[in-house]
Amino acid sequence: MLVTAYLAIVFLLALCVGLELTARRITPPEDKPSAVANPAFRRFQSIFLRAYLLALWADWLQGPYLYKLYRHYSFLESQIAILYVCGLASCVLFAPFSGWLPQVLGRRQTCLIFCLSYSACCLTKLSRDYFVLIVGRILGGLSTSLLATTFESWYVHRHVEVHDFPREWIPSTFTTAATWNHGLAVGAGLVANLLAEWLHLGPVAPFLLAVPCLAMCGWIVLTDWGKEEATGNQESDKPLLFPTSSTGSLHTSAKSRFSKGCQDGLRCLMSDRRVLLLGGVQALFESVLYIFVFLWTPVLDPHGPPLGIVFSCLMAASMVGSLLFRLAVSTRYHLQPGHVLCLAVLMAFFSFFMLIFSTAPGQPRPHESFLAFLLLELASGLYFPAVSFLQGRVIPEDKRAGVLAWFRVPLHLLACLGLLALHGEVSGTGGGEGGSGTRHMFGGCAVMMLAALMAVVSLFTFGRNDTDLRLEDTRGEGEMF
Repeated sequence: MLVTAYLAIVFLLALCVGLELTARRITPPEDKPSAVANPAFRRFQSIFLRAYLLALWADWLQGPYLYKLYRHYSFLESQIAILYVCGLASCVLFAPFSGWLPQVLGRRQTCLIFCLSYSACCLTKLSRDYFVLIVGRILGGLSTSLLATTFESWYVHRHVEVHDFPREWIPSTFTTAATWNHGLAVGAGLVANLLAEWLHLGPVAPFLLAVPCLAMCGWIVLTDWGKEEATGNQESDKPLLFPTSSTGSLHTSAKSRFSKGCQDGLRCLMSDRRVLLLGGVQALFESVLYIFVFLWTPVLDPHGPPLGIVFSCLMAASMVGSLLFRLAVSTRYHLQPGHVLCLAVLMAFFSFFMLIFSTAPGQPRPHESFLAFLLLELASGLYFPAVSFLQGRVIPEDKRAGVLAWFRVPLHLLACLGLLALHGEVSGTGGGEGGSGTRHMFGGCAVMMLAALMAVVSLFTFGRNDTDLRLEDTRGEGEMF
């Protein structure tokens, strides 16, 4: 497995470079986003990305060795499953809070809270006390919720409401962030492996490295973002700490807006079958990914691979999927995002089907399991841009935040239920790796992927001639399926 992991990372990185060069070569000039020459925009974009990418880097550093750290502290698989459940459950509980908090404290202040809470989460990893680690997982859930919403909220608000830049420039920033995000994920695995295994600092080392990264992020938010806000319209993002006669209570207003957003989102979800089916696909696919995040380490770690390198391989496979999506929907191939989404779900189903056989008790086949994990990450790289395109087409912009919040509820609940089922089966059979609990979980994931595939087919059968679900076809009209 050691040699396999190193050969895989070299091959996947070479494939990423080749696909990137191919994508740039075949993309005609008219399809490439025009360079924004506005120096004020470039300066504002740079200020945002410096902080946001540091936050993403700190987040990725914690991925490769989380399960390994808990095993290093001699916790059982069933106990580790509960720790993961605590993290997922806190994401559900804090999701509404993460949308309400910026309206009360302000977006920049909430980003500072993210830096503090995630730093505290990392520092709890120094403790072997189970209760302290549970607190750390809860703080991690809060931090993940804030990272998913607050930074982007600050950027979009300043971009549109304060600087009055064109909305068409927003994708330029987030495309740049997404490109860097893939590279940061791959790099995080390599750096984590360097610290934990090559330098023999142990699995806690990547978590400690994340703390100064978060401190740097917080400093940029405190200084550069503060200066940026001081040059703009300060009133538009300033929290009202006390009610006034003209505005009423901020807390009441914030809760009212949140409640209205949830109600509008639920109405949109229930009134449009396309949205409902798309939400079902997202809940099934992404809950399975959460379960996979828990299971990949115990499946591979007994066979001695460098976990940081394996993590980088998985992230590189996801990058390959994203690049393949970019090629697939280009004007040369012009596949529809719906086709790509169907392919991604089918690939994920096949990967879990492989894992059912490669994790048989007493007859593990780690190389086949590793290949199946790479296939799953490749599928996720295809899935996310495809589902993002479809969400942008079928969910009205003013209701998107509320609808996506409802999507996340079954997503996290399914993941929690899956991990609790694994915890119950492992506990009931005496615990420990090598039992049938993991294999049964992969079987359950395969069933969920089959259900997701049926939802995708239903979505595009229902909207066979729906132009909202299609890219503009320059080669003539045709049906999706």
